[in-house]
Amino acid sequence: MAKRVLVLGGYGNFGTFITRRLARAHDLTVIVAGRSAQRARTLAGETGAEWAEIDVSGDLDGHLRTLKPDILVHTCGPFQEQGYEVAQAAIRNRVHYLDIADGRRFVTGVEALNDAATAAGVLVVSGASTVPGLTSAVFVHHAPEFAAVDAIDAGVATAQKTSLGVATAKAVLSYAGRPFATLADGRMRTVHGWQGLRWHRFRGLGWRLLGDCDVPDLQLFPQRVRGLRAVRFGGGLELAVLHLGLWSLTWFVRMRMVPNLAGAAPALAAAARLFDGFGTGDSGFYMEITGRGPSGGPRRLVFEMTARAGDGAVIPCLPAVVLALKLARGETFQRGAMPCFGLVDLGDLLDELRPLRASVEVSRSAADDPGVA
Repeated sequence: MAKRVLVLGGYGNFGTFITRRLARAHDLTVIVAGRSAQRARTLAGETGAEWAEIDVSGDLDGHLRTLKPDILVHTCGPFQEQGYEVAQAAIRNRVHYLDIADGRRFVTGVEALNDAATAAGVLVVSGASTVPGLTSAVFVHHAPEFAAVDAIDAGVATAQKTSLGVATAKAVLSYAGRPFATLADGRMRTVHGWQGLRWHRFRGLGWRLLGDCDVPDLQLFPQRVRGLRAVRFGGGLELAVLHLGLWSLTWFVRMRMVPNLAGAAPALAAAARLFDGFGTGDSGFYMEITGRGPSGGPRRLVFEMTARAGDGAVIPCLPAVVLALKLARGETFQRGAMPCFGLVDLGDLLDELRPLRASVEVSRSAADDPGVA
């Protein structure tokens, strides 16, 4: 019998890609759901999926009993403003749960549901997205090349011409200018959202500004990588003028003149659209791992991903797609509640990347092993 996958927010920016991709699998029945019956019905008609009108703040238990999904994929962000009501409903109804959250508190806090998820025999995973889904996959795949890892530095440069909307903007603006802790020089230090300005040269894209982002990796990597002395994650807008404009606004938060910038998300997103003619649909991701090689000498590895023509906007969906397919096909037997750290194989993610207008390159420098290129 085909497994049933319910995609909450299944017609949104991220949900649409997940719905379309899973609907192509012959051994799955996909249910696209959200508050808009019209949008759900339209996408269902295009993909051959079922549809349902669901408000996550309503009687979700009743919907789960009626629809009887095996897996629930939650894409209704921003998660920074949410609790675990959807995950708890999934557990009560013995439904596997995945979300694409990237909020540090939300993703790391999901472990509080571990006992309940284990008792129900389901897998509950938060952060099946770029962070920590993709970043941990890159690290786990390449970690055997290191005897010890000293630092991890990663970042994303978004495209100006992107389909990402207000919910994504609110997620970033919720911590812009606010303090958070990260590991630097062997100790936890305070930095501020979207500050720590720096330039990074992305392969195929050139130089782009980055600022500090409060992501789950800042907590998860120090917990899981012995001897790690620094971890950093940056985010940036394609156009420097917009990046600097947002950086300027963060000082109002840092100086406590306003509590946060999330309320300005609709206006700022609309204003940013006025600059689309000056940008592209190209985005980039990098992850740099430094440490010591097997012979004790310094080693550096850089994983770079470049996406063109707007396809970078769907990369955050890939870990959720891979995990949903594995659960549906009985290829993963883990149970309990956990962040998406090391749960997705990098090879599987790259397989899902192939149809997209994206490319990957890995470069290495290894002073202790001249044979490594």
